[in-house]
Amino acid sequence: SESQTAIQPVMIGDAKTAVSISGQLLAKGLLITAIRPPTVPEGTARLRITLSAAHKHAQIDKLVSALDAVRP
Repeated sequence: SESQTAIQPVMIGDAKTAVSISGQLLAKGLLITAIRPPTVPEGTARLRITLSAAHKHAQIDKLVSALDAVRP
């Protein structure tokens, strides 16, 4: 997204799908939270990725690969 902050949303839409993807990522060792209603409007569920300068390139690569593998 166009976010300029450490928090990067990955829009999923469906809340059940967002929770499922979050669980699949956790099984791969990645804690990526599903944000869903009522926190966000219905139909706009998303994953919340929080990046920091402490993350290594290998960790970011693992995240990108894992996201690609669980993409609906």
